[in-house]
Amino acid sequence: MTETATFGAGCFWGVEWVFRKVPGVLDAVSGYSGGTTVNPTYRDVCSHTTGHAEVVRVPFDPAVVTDEQLLEVFWAMHDPTQVDRQGPDIGDQYRSVIFTETPEQEVQATASKAKAQARFSRPIATEIEPLAAFYPAEDYHQRYYEGNGHTPYCHVFPADVVASLGLTGAKAG
Repeated sequence: MTETATFGAGCFWGVEWVFRKVPGVLDAVSGYSGGTTVNPTYRDVCSHTTGHAEVVRVPFDPAVVTDEQLLEVFWAMHDPTQVDRQGPDIGDQYRSVIFTETPEQEVQATASKAKAQARFSRPIATEIEPLAAFYPAEDYHQRYYEGNGHTPYCHVFPADVVASLGLTGAKAG
């Protein structure tokens, strides 16, 4: 059985790169969610008129990695206290957001956010919303770092999370 989670944590290139390193993650697809424009393009999203965030849709095997573990990776890979930005990337498309697909995911995300708040001195700005639609980003955004020989500049795979969650086989960035 496969489950799916969808996360926005800044530029989707780095978010995708991190989640691809997690054992049990079957894929990570960059895309857009949370807005009103149907089938937006990257140019549309960058115009700040669509309401969409850059997100990554993560199908995973819950026998290998749990939704709770994926949430821990999400909180550790970015600064969820920033509003509409991550690092040098500024704009509403870079907001921190968790899109839920089931009532159980909403409960888990809300509990995880409350637990994560203890690690931050500022309030967490992450939004938790039901997933209405997911639009895959253009092909050139998929596996961006792998295809372009770059290394992530905003996101890192947190070594302490790898160790604490027992995600053996994952490589820290």
